[in-house]
Amino acid sequence: MAKTLHRLIVSVVVSALASIFFIAPAANADVSPMIVGGTRASTSTYPWVVYLATTSGSQFCGGTLTKANKVVTAAHCVKGRTPASTRVVHGRDDKQSTAGTVANVTKIWVHPSYTTATAGYDVAVLTLDRNISSATLPLATPSDTALYTAGNSALILGWGTTSSGGSASRYLLKANVPLTSDATCKTAYSQYSNTSMVCAGYPQGGTDTCQGDSGGPLVFGGKLIGDTSWGRGCAGAGYPGVYGRIAPYYSVITAQL
Repeated sequence: MAKTLHRLIVSVVVSALASIFFIAPAANADVSPMIVGGTRASTSTYPWVVYLATTSGSQFCGGTLTKANKVVTAAHCVKGRTPASTRVVHGRDDKQSTAGTVANVTKIWVHPSYTTATAGYDVAVLTLDRNISSATLPLATPSDTALYTAGNSALILGWGTTSSGGSASRYLLKANVPLTSDATCKTAYSQYSNTSMVCAGYPQGGTDTCQGDSGGPLVFGGKLIGDTSWGRGCAGAGYPGVYGRIAPYYSVITAQL
């Protein structure tokens, strides 16, 4: 759909990423994401949330530390990228600070069935060049069906834009959004498939992930249940955010861990 946009931040890195990621024309869609309707958060509270950056330090996606040297993110964030061109930043609330750890990436695994975010399989695993001493977030398993119940208030985190097509956040932001029913999401997006996706958002909109939040965590029950994937705009009424559903990928992700 013309107005569907993978949730990538492009404000300062659009030229560098244009050859790697599909960028929809601004007239048809916004081209940059971050948490809309969020509040400040700290990596000391959520030590497993990380962000992906270029070699020059520009943040472009989020991710989740699921093992000391492994990060789960969205396939569309890293498809076509090389490990040498990608960094993972851990423990840094303020992108303008030098706090935390900057790790190099030694391997990028993208789900072999991935083509586009709207077709599903939007999950990837990054291997870091070091172990990070930090709490990690466990993955939802195939038996965790209750975690995906509509109405569950899930946590979203990111450094992306605070409005559709707006500026990226300097600081880590958080918000809570209710998971939607499969029927609600299918009404909004004909491409929706509950075998690979889950939606979250308020019917009236107002709170959502946005550009730059791609790959970041959707958390409920103390587990990673989704990774920020795509959506029409950000925080619009009737168009919830779409996340990669982690539970169906548990086996293939665990094999990478």
